[in-house]
Amino acid sequence: MVVLRHEIGDVLRDVRQRQGRTLREVSHNARVSLGYLSEVERGQKEASSELLSSICSALDVPLSLMLREVSDRLAIAEGVAVPDTVPQEFAARYGRDLNEELSDELRKGLMSNAY
Repeated sequence: MVVLRHEIGDVLRDVRQRQGRTLREVSHNARVSLGYLSEVERGQKEASSELLSSICSALDVPLSLMLREVSDRLAIAEGVAVPDTVPQEFAARYGRDLNEELSDELRKGLMSNAY
């Protein structure tokens, strides 16, 4: 069974580590205790929307982008196809796997916004 708080924690930790930042630095900037942030990242605590917003701000990542990544991970875990926002006709016309390219772009966007 997929637990939402675990996926949120994994995404937050991944972003923080890609930035090369410490728990102490992010917790200070988010104005949350180091211990609590650690518990959120490990999926032991379920953070409020206000706290998630503060952590995302401290990481300089839009909350919506973080939640999109969590949503995509949940969809994969559930075996649900992540909906494509590109019309099939467009994808067929240009002969590329735009689903894969869009996923790559989402990851790049998350990484570039994380810096």
